[in-house]
Amino acid sequence: MKTKYPLTAFLFLTGLLMYSQKGIPPKEDTKKVSITNFPTHLEYSSALVSGLKTAKDWQVTPVATGLGKPRMLYIGKKGQLYVTRRDAGDVLMLTDTNNDGKFDDMTRVADFPGVHGITSKDDFMYLCNNNKVLRYALNADGTLGKVADTLINDLPSGGQHANRTMDFGPDGKLYISVGSVCNDCKESDKETATMLQVEPQTWKRTLYASGLRNTIGFDWQPQTKEMWGVDNGGDTKGDDWPPEELNNIVMGGNYGFPFAYGKKVVDQSREDPVGNTKEGWVKPTQASVLEFPAHSAPIAFAFFDTGKNKGDALVCWHGSWNRQNPSGYKVERITFDSKGNPTGSEDFLTGFLIGNERFGRPAGLAIGSDVVYVSDDANGIIYALKQK
Repeated sequence: MKTKYPLTAFLFLTGLLMYSQKGIPPKEDTKKVSITNFPTHLEYSSALVSGLKTAKDWQVTPVATGLGKPRMLYIGKKGQLYVTRRDAGDVLMLTDTNNDGKFDDMTRVADFPGVHGITSKDDFMYLCNNNKVLRYALNADGTLGKVADTLINDLPSGGQHANRTMDFGPDGKLYISVGSVCNDCKESDKETATMLQVEPQTWKRTLYASGLRNTIGFDWQPQTKEMWGVDNGGDTKGDDWPPEELNNIVMGGNYGFPFAYGKKVVDQSREDPVGNTKEGWVKPTQASVLEFPAHSAPIAFAFFDTGKNKGDALVCWHGSWNRQNPSGYKVERITFDSKGNPTGSEDFLTGFLIGNERFGRPAGLAIGSDVVYVSDDANGIIYALKQK
């Protein structure tokens, strides 16, 4: 479906689709969790934007506003920006028609309830929601074909973590991240809390890696072609544990969930698995490579593929809802050495968190040859960052 609006009409229409900004955990967890400190939401304003801080030699500009809850991003061949909106159930194509660096035209190119993940390959656009993967033909003007092919229709039910993401790897296969159904229960479906590998000739899938609680953001390091992803640690276990994790995701790897987090630290609150001890179960699992503050909530993660930043990665920290001292609410750069090993991290875009108030929650990320786009799904903004 294709619907086109000028930006002014778009701002009104998308405003009607905005949902509450309060992040309430799923019903299954409310009996165990009390929200201790979810920062108060602030509405977007140019004055607040002026307080954003970037990494040295970068500058940030809002390039689209009033988008409701924009999530995942994808840059098209002609510089268009595709935006999935899970809550609105559609995909937008934003275009800069006058080359002033800001998007002034919006086309709704797909209606797909719960759509979240997006990628493209060989003149097709691929979209996924909780259960399905759809494929659309890409038209010359960047719009999508009216009829989609349903490639997969039986991904596991999402439960607490229904935000599916996907991408094609260097091997040409499609990879789909499937989060856990609940906070820290033992999964009954072997495909939950996993990374799935899909063969594009047959669309049959296999388990690539397991023990990943909710790795929404993943990508391949351009020098080594190795997969890396950032995993969300569990809730209800304290302000400072478990950590969020950067993992080197390998075929057959088990990353510890639900019995361990981080550097294979056993979760002593859990009972032993049947026929084993927690320690015994955890011993052959993979340890995280880097750890980050608990409850920071990583969403998108991507590498710079070209230029002087090639090999480093960015991660969007959506921000905590249940931590006494809030964490996240920023974009961070993870540095990698020439051999493809992570060496540390540094702030890339900060200022969304002001004391116990916040006016943005970074979610989606797309890195182009000369621009970085970040979506804020709390105030409906797309930011562009460019080097000076």
